[in-house]
Amino acid sequence: MALGYDGKLYILAFDHRGSFQKKMFGIEGDPTPEDTEKISDAKRVIFEGMLEAVSRGVEANATGVLVDEQFGSDIPARAEENGLKLAMPVEKSGQNEFDFEYGADFGAHIENFDLDFSKVLVRYNPDDPDTEMNQRQLGRLKELADWLHEHDRKFLFELLVPATDEQLASVDGDSDRYDAELRPELMRRAIEDIQNAGVEVDVWKIEGVDEREDAEMLAEQ
Repeated sequence: MALGYDGKLYILAFDHRGSFQKKMFGIEGDPTPEDTEKISDAKRVIFEGMLEAVSRGVEANATGVLVDEQFGSDIPARAEENGLKLAMPVEKSGQNEFDFEYGADFGAHIENFDLDFSKVLVRYNPDDPDTEMNQRQLGRLKELADWLHEHDRKFLFELLVPATDEQLASVDGDSDRYDAELRPELMRRAIEDIQNAGVEVDVWKIEGVDEREDAEMLAEQ
């Protein structure tokens, strides 16, 4: 399978887990079975909204859902029935360091749901003082990327570049200045690090930038 994806792709992302249960339902820690059903029902409502959009003319074969297994395990079959693309997360929820939600069994879960895209959310700053953490992340990402491409599956990579304390201090603690002045080049360097580690990505989901030249720089990388 060729690397990349050149078709239209409109994804409704509702794979939030820990943050969703806490912010929307006030549930801390591990949810009870009753809590899980309540949260799962909310995910079904979100999915129904997607189906309504398709019924009103949204292009189904270019549209997809990004949903989690924990609270949305019944949605993938319905997505397939309706001709929607399916993406699901591979990462553990709410962690600063990327790791697999299901450990070494990640491949079995991907194959069980027959995903169109396997998604990761990764926080990676090339200047992070914890260089060992960055290397651990790159190693796991390489393992995942190799497995996906060996099995002819697409890799969707969501990159976040959080500021280090030193970087934030250099812009007087102004997060808007960090986003405008520092983050674009840090994003480019992060992508470069990931590529140099042999991690081949089909679709990049990156934070927005304000300037056209920054967008072009990132696209060229």
